[in-house]
Amino acid sequence: MTSKVDEALGYEQARDELIEVVRRLEAGGTTLEESLALWERGEELAKVCRRWLDGARARLDAALAEEAAEEEPEE
Repeated sequence: MTSKVDEALGYEQARDELIEVVRRLEAGGTTLEESLALWERGEELAKVCRRWLDGARARLDAALAEEAAEEEPEE
């Protein structure tokens, strides 16, 4: 479940934190418990990023549809 703090994260903030989580996981040297916590955090951050990207796609699609409707010749 995504927390209220995660919901307030901007795309760039979530992406940057996700990059750091991945870097730490790839570097190794963490305990199993730490690795699981990092992985769970990474999953939550990925969801935040996906919501931002899905929202941006929806806005672009709506703008393109509106533009196309305005360009249609009236019969």
